[in-house]
Amino acid sequence: MLHYALVFLVIALIAAFLGFSGLAGLAATIAKVLFIVCLIRAVVAFLRKKA
Repeated sequence: MLHYALVFLVIALIAAFLGFSGLAGLAATIAKVLFIVCLIRAVVAFLRKKA
């Protein structure tokens, strides 16, 4: 899932560089959401392993 977050981040950077602001904003939002979901899953997995 972190892989997809990085892919969308790269897409957002390329789209922003080329001037596609709508696509860049959407791709950046998707990348943020995927990163947060991945982070939450990592914390939950860490806490489950500790207990």
